[in-house]
Amino acid sequence: MVCLRVLTTNDWPLWREARLAALTEAPHAFKSRLGDWDRGGEELWRARLEAPGTYNVVASLDDRTVGMASGVPGDGGVCELRSVWVGPDARGLGVADRLIAAVETWARRSEATTLKLAVIPGNEPAVALYRRNGFVLTDERGALLPDGVTTEQVMAKPLGRADSGISARPKAG
Repeated sequence: MVCLRVLTTNDWPLWREARLAALTEAPHAFKSRLGDWDRGGEELWRARLEAPGTYNVVASLDDRTVGMASGVPGDGGVCELRSVWVGPDARGLGVADRLIAAVETWARRSEATTLKLAVIPGNEPAVALYRRNGFVLTDERGALLPDGVTTEQVMAKPLGRADSGISARPKAG
């Protein structure tokens, strides 16, 4: 059975385990690099979990950490979904859907009206996952990637009130 666990600052070793596994197994899926994190001490890992208002969750299966995701508060009713990863032996079991749903629930409780994420261009399995969970590609430009040319693709999911004035703008084409 897959179990989700919301992390506290004291859970930094568990967060480190999941993050390093993600960056090692799927470096193509993240803007961050293993070298940015693998030499970080306790202070670096605690700082990620201490960021005000964040929500960090890991998934475990048979007492093994098999996935992770984060929610980060933003401005104007927008929260961000970050660091989604599921290990290869847990893929296809609905783990990613459960992690995304947990972050979406947190965002709704935070009174967000939109949940956004950034995905590396060409990561079609991730795009398909996010589409299945109600996200659409937007015209918004994401952060510049390490190659200095490519930018992340931004996807968004409206969460709330129709009168919020915030919605995902489907990408043309």
